[in-house]
Amino acid sequence: MLHKHISLLSLLAVFAADGCETVEGAGQDIEKAGEAISDTARQAEE
Repeated sequence: MLHKHISLLSLLAVFAADGCETVEGAGQDIEKAGEAISDTARQAEE
């Protein structure tokens, strides 16, 4: 029974760590998209 709990907790920890990286990556993608939009807006003003 203890082995099952340890395995489950290990699996959850892996998914949690992977989820953090996914959210961080999505944040970086959104930031880059925002910068591209800002650059385009600046160019349109000129």
